[in-house]
Amino acid sequence: MPGIRTQYIRGPVWGRTPEQIRKQIVDGSNPLTGKPMMQEVIAKLTSQLTAAETDMSERRRDVGPPTYTDTEENLHKLFLEKRYTDFLPVVLPTKERVDAMLAQTSHDPDTILGRMNPGSAAGETFSYTVRHAAIAAVMADADPEYFPVILAIGSAGMTSVNISDNGFMAGAVINGAIRDEIKLNYDVGAAGPFAHANTTIGRAWGLLSINGGNSGKVGTTYMGTVGNTANLSNVIIAENEELSPWEPLSVRRGYKKGENVITLLTGWGLLSAKNWAAVDWSLTPDYARTIQSIYRQQDFMFGTLAVLSPPVANYVFDAGYDTIEKLTEFVSTPDPNAKPIIPSASLGATAGNAKPKPKGATAEITGFNVVVTGATNNNYWMIGGMRAGQSIEIDKWR
Repeated sequence: MPGIRTQYIRGPVWGRTPEQIRKQIVDGSNPLTGKPMMQEVIAKLTSQLTAAETDMSERRRDVGPPTYTDTEENLHKLFLEKRYTDFLPVVLPTKERVDAMLAQTSHDPDTILGRMNPGSAAGETFSYTVRHAAIAAVMADADPEYFPVILAIGSAGMTSVNISDNGFMAGAVINGAIRDEIKLNYDVGAAGPFAHANTTIGRAWGLLSINGGNSGKVGTTYMGTVGNTANLSNVIIAENEELSPWEPLSVRRGYKKGENVITLLTGWGLLSAKNWAAVDWSLTPDYARTIQSIYRQQDFMFGTLAVLSPPVANYVFDAGYDTIEKLTEFVSTPDPNAKPIIPSASLGATAGNAKPKPKGATAEITGFNVVVTGATNNNYWMIGGMRAGQSIEIDKWR
């Protein structure tokens, strides 16, 4: 409906009293035109349609010419002007560089890899190909051997830059032998931009979202009121399987140990556990009790993800929680003094390709999960509102 008539009002409506709504909105003015709001509404409902508004023919979009023959400097400028980038310098996607990326997969470059829209659940959906993902990977300065991981992410059709006013963040957990194969970091600074693979894989996801999914256009397809710094490169976490006392996340989702699997995350974000008033910093902390207290404070829209360093994970294990299921059962025990909470559906974080869980498993049913990563130099950890969505086999994209 290209000619649909739209009325802008002074927002937000939420948080205003009925009197304020009537005075400031109903009897107020359009913030863009300055004209009385209700007069505009009546005019738009009653005036005759124009020729343009009655034209229901298809609006086709052109992705542009396949090649560019101007200077590199002008191409960089074009990328910035057209909002094809994340505002950082990019590697220009020459044919040679894109072909080197495509050589890492057996899939046809023109195969539709996925379909995405900025809202994850509503709005117009845009499709993109394996070649488009290769272009995004080159622009992000990813090494060719990272490409199957980037393809796995792209196949999910989940944007990393959601349109929501909340400024959601996205992330992923990677399991399997590929962690060492492409030198993902799961030691010091595992959840930060301290390894080329982690950083550029996350950035490629963002660039694919911008150019393949029409995401991240401020004022139209991005409305984060304050925004989220994690939208720049997202958070790519390789699990420290060797030092974790529990089965990896991928195994708990039905895959075999050693299989190369990526699990996508979406939600509010992650914070140092030191930020939470519930954290126990005594000489002998009760980490499980702390996790339970934070879980009970969380908004259930995205549940809770605890990102534990190996020392903290092993303390929890030694306290009697020798499986994630036991920890989940304890953490999700209802607070007898709390009001009942009805969990909300999470945006873009459906079960997706996750395999059926083992009989009796409780992890994720409650919106709670655990990932172990990082180093052993101290008992620090992170926790926040992030929900695990689709799990995807990476090797099928080689």
